[in-house]
Amino acid sequence: MRKVDTLIESRWILPIVPKGTVLHHHAIAVENGRIIDVLPAAEAQARYEAIERVELPNSIVMPGFVNLHAHAAMNLVRGLGADLPLMDWLTQKIWPAEGKLMSPDFVREGSYLAGLEMAAGGITTASDHYFFPEDAASGLREAGLRCAVAGIVIGFPSAWAKSDEEYLEKAEAFIEAHRNDAWVRPTIGPHAPYTVSDHSLEKCAEISDRFDVPIHMHVNETAVEVSESLRDHGMRPIERLKRLGLLNSKLVAVHSVHANASDIAAMAEAGASMCHCPCSNLKLASGFAPIAEFFKAGVNVGIGTDGAASNDKLDMLGETRLAAMLAKAVASDTTAAPVHDMLEAATLGGARALHWDDEIGSIEAGKFADVIALDLSGVECLPVQDPAAQLLYAADRTCVTHTWTAGRLIYSRGDSPAIASQCEKALKIARKWQNRI
Repeated sequence: MRKVDTLIESRWILPIVPKGTVLHHHAIAVENGRIIDVLPAAEAQARYEAIERVELPNSIVMPGFVNLHAHAAMNLVRGLGADLPLMDWLTQKIWPAEGKLMSPDFVREGSYLAGLEMAAGGITTASDHYFFPEDAASGLREAGLRCAVAGIVIGFPSAWAKSDEEYLEKAEAFIEAHRNDAWVRPTIGPHAPYTVSDHSLEKCAEISDRFDVPIHMHVNETAVEVSESLRDHGMRPIERLKRLGLLNSKLVAVHSVHANASDIAAMAEAGASMCHCPCSNLKLASGFAPIAEFFKAGVNVGIGTDGAASNDKLDMLGETRLAAMLAKAVASDTTAAPVHDMLEAATLGGARALHWDDEIGSIEAGKFADVIALDLSGVECLPVQDPAAQLLYAADRTCVTHTWTAGRLIYSRGDSPAIASQCEKALKIARKWQNRI
């Protein structure tokens, strides 16, 4: 018998690849942080001797969620500016608060707090877009997550950088430092078309090409963004990004609420990805992204939570459920956004957008063992007629019982000294920042 580190045996396994597959009574063998085999549980017990055997008779095991868009440190400003429109929310509440609080400690501790929340909800990878990327990466890694972190570029001074040139220099240095990091994948992060100049956008495109890293950017988030782009540049945001060299297979266009047919066609032709953040879009009344149209055009779709200040929770399963139902309503078509397409978007779709799908996003031999388990034995999920459908439409993030990254357990439901220690630290961080705005 071959010795392995862990054998995870489950009632159901949702591998994502091949799409639509649900494996019954199967096991995952893990060695040195990677999946080495997926096979029937009875065969696994005969073939492998495991240091740790995890038996999950009522659970579904799947790849960890890939949160394609987050501002993790914004957990520390959760709840600010409820009921305000996007630009009022930003200018009256968020940007003033960030101006007062922004520091490496703020970002590191806020990101750690967010990382704990994400791990408890089955998120194993977060793509972050915020200031002080080294500290964001540090906080997320301390919580056990894998992360893609943006070197942000924005057209106004902050505690992170004072000029366009400084933003670009610091972003490039961050990318250089992590270009071979298995846990931290750097991206270039121009904030949005309306906050970044043509010159800086061209430089971001050049950095993306030179280092072969994704471009993580808010695009087509509001109707005002589109109308002002037409007024100021004579073209829509996607047209402008194409002219400046950013519309390609490395672009992750976050929100894309107000993308029209020509935008979607251009993104499909370029191989770009879109990131859908439905809760944030609804709370800020930004609108309804045409997800069914993106799927029809063949655009890669991922799911993101956005930051806790505009959501207000980092719940990928809830986000994906809402995305599926909104897509059906917007398209007036119950067949839009099928279950397996949506679960793929929440996992492998995000990994593809980050060009990380060779390592994460599905349960396949050779990939990192970034996997989660959800207990479907609660009364809200019973009886289990269709495990995938009931995972999406009946379960919620409280059903997550285990979260592993590279085979290491970073969250488990129930009492444990490690979880108690994390909760104590989280409370200290929350109290520290509670009344400083």
